[in-house]
Amino acid sequence: QVQVVESGGGLVQPGGSLRLSCAASGFTLRYYTISWFRQAPGKEREGVSCISKSDGRTYYVDSVKGRFTISRDNAKNTVYLQMNSLKPEDTAVYYCATSLRIYGSSCLIPQGYDYWGQGTQVTVSS
Repeated sequence: QVQVVESGGGLVQPGGSLRLSCAASGFTLRYYTISWFRQAPGKEREGVSCISKSDGRTYYVDSVKGRFTISRDNAKNTVYLQMNSLKPEDTAVYYCATSLRIYGSSCLIPQGYDYWGQGTQVTVSS
């Protein structure tokens, strides 16, 4: 079965860190653009970070630059989002999504993705 599954969310204090994982089954992630999106209550879904197919270039929304890092482990068919210096405004459900069609900076736009995970909750609170 083709699917992606997120894990690693939880409750952390401001300034803390989490590492989210997106594990793919039934397809090989390295052939896809893979991205992290998030949606907070009452807010639009936004692109957080993505790694483009082919060249592996990474992109980040301005609000997480310098704090979050996306990476891909081809051997494990998994993509990670390392989140450091977390802020309360990072609180959201985080989703992993993959696409064969999307590439470049367009990967931060949610339209056009093939597979979506179920989401994992990240809560940053003191």
